[in-house]
Amino acid sequence: MNKMTRNEIVALYERGKKEGFAIPAFNYSDIWDMMAIVKAAEEAQSPVLLMCDPPTYEEFGGRLCAAMADVVIERANVPVIHHLDHSESPENCLEAMEYGFNSVMMDASNLPIDGNIAAVHKVVEKAREKGVFVEAEIGRIRGDSSYETSYTGDDYLFLLEEAKRLVEESGCDSLAIGIGNAHGFYQGEPEINFGKLKEANDNLDIPLVLHGGTGIPRDVVRKCIAGGIRKVNVGTAVYCAYMNGAREKLMADGENQFTYDVMEVAMDSVKKEVAYWIETCNAVGKAAK
Repeated sequence: MNKMTRNEIVALYERGKKEGFAIPAFNYSDIWDMMAIVKAAEEAQSPVLLMCDPPTYEEFGGRLCAAMADVVIERANVPVIHHLDHSESPENCLEAMEYGFNSVMMDASNLPIDGNIAAVHKVVEKAREKGVFVEAEIGRIRGDSSYETSYTGDDYLFLLEEAKRLVEESGCDSLAIGIGNAHGFYQGEPEINFGKLKEANDNLDIPLVLHGGTGIPRDVVRKCIAGGIRKVNVGTAVYCAYMNGAREKLMADGENQFTYDVMEVAMDSVKKEVAYWIETCNAVGKAAK
């Protein structure tokens, strides 16, 4: 399938709003789970985002990540978006665009609002020239993350006036909002602030993004989608499914196994996890325009 342009990505988000689904988005670690994610999307006939987290980008380099994704996207029969996730570096966002990423996240949510706006705007200016979609973030996503500064404070909820400024002055295409969601595994039950979600949906004319999907019950995720969430990020659940699948095979059959024999089981584990989230996002059968 051809790589999607920014306008096509915008149209997909708009269709999600009309048809009541969110685009499922999954972090990958390498080519094996990248392929598994897309295979699951093809089986469900769902659009999907392949998300490259900062450690993967730094370890492999943007050129290699883009090359792998380009081939996977070309072979796919569903819409696949290749997204740079949680980049705190405008330079990495600009570099990723040059390598062919068609979506990037400029995460400057740790900065005061003026700095956040300036960083996102710098990326958006170049993205418009390249036809690339840009996500920004406002508020803080709680919890521990291997690639984002861990945040455990109480002032994690986004402020509406700051969110309005970020959207209007930066020109971003979508917005991740802090509404009590967290990266990694939740300590206790997730506490999603639906009042803040309604405030964002009522006042911001932009697709809203839910980070920290892992651990949020299906009914709560779907309530978020009904409340305006158009993209749901899942990372930890995919990472763990991948490693647990590989471990299961190694523990069952011992040492001296061929790589593919192990990866086949790991990929099946990833596919099952991805299929669960595609269904949770109401995205089954939503690949077709």
